[in-house]
Amino acid sequence: MGLSMTGGSATTGRVLAIDGGNSKTDVLLVDADGAVLGQARGPGASPQQLGLAASLTVLTELVGRAAAQAGLPEHGLVADHTAAYLAGADLPREEEDLRVGLAGCGWSTTTVVGNDTFALLRAGTADGVGVAVVCGAGINCVGVARDGRVHRFPALGRISGDWGGGSHLGGEALWWAVRAQDGRGPDTALLPAIVDHFGLPGIEDVVAGLHFGEIPESALHGLSPLLFQVAAAGDPVAAGVVDRLVEEISLLATVSLRRLDLLAEPVTVVLGGGVITGVGAPLVDRIAQRCHAIAPLAEPHVVDVPPVVGAALLGLDAIGASPQAEHHLRTTHARVGSPALG
Repeated sequence: MGLSMTGGSATTGRVLAIDGGNSKTDVLLVDADGAVLGQARGPGASPQQLGLAASLTVLTELVGRAAAQAGLPEHGLVADHTAAYLAGADLPREEEDLRVGLAGCGWSTTTVVGNDTFALLRAGTADGVGVAVVCGAGINCVGVARDGRVHRFPALGRISGDWGGGSHLGGEALWWAVRAQDGRGPDTALLPAIVDHFGLPGIEDVVAGLHFGEIPESALHGLSPLLFQVAAAGDPVAAGVVDRLVEEISLLATVSLRRLDLLAEPVTVVLGGGVITGVGAPLVDRIAQRCHAIAPLAEPHVVDVPPVVGAALLGLDAIGASPQAEHHLRTTHARVGSPALG
């Protein structure tokens, strides 16, 4: 759709969608009919991890790549509306700081910023109503009722009551392994598995490597898949950590459903994030069972499109795009596929 002028302001009929996680960032540029014009993937852009200036630098490079792919200048106006949903946009102050920063980039005439879990919710629903729980590098949950009421958690880590996420789970696995070695805890297959994972002589070498910065703290996230493998092989210690995660994800979902008065209604519970999608059906089935015990009509499922599609759908909602645009975007993205984002 070409550039036009309405009321003295430039309009493009395009939406710039951003899903910025802790580990990766996706950008989509779509037209008002839901067609994908350009896309890019890059590293994480969480302002909590990078700082606002560095986060904007990452986003600027990715937006430029998506614009160039669409045949547009890499700088300046590329869309009517920017829909940016970012990890680290947890509190109103953070959302406003990001909105001001993104608006200053001049990519669009209007800008909305929210937490990336809202993009997950829209990606997994037809209308953005329901509850979404993400468990990737971190863990978070949001809920939106049909009347517009919102329930969310601060999601600032342990200081705000959080438990879970890949890095946290990896830390738990290491904690149990260390205690198995020094006698403070039970024997666990996590001990030899973690030592083998790092290729070091013993668990004390792993601890020293982390302490002295020779092993990056981000390496803990890589222990999360190992935890699930050891649990699946029957190790009771690892299985106990996985049980705790199932309880936490179910608790996040059902607390949100309760606070929004949705326990007795048919409602979608969207599950996403690398930890959940990496484990698959067994974990999801257990989460569903726990949710159904409290909210019998809830419908938990794993999202089947990337959250950046949800960000784009929220952007299309904001500009008043037709319902056909959602169908077009979902089918177009299915054809284009995530590999093109790599």
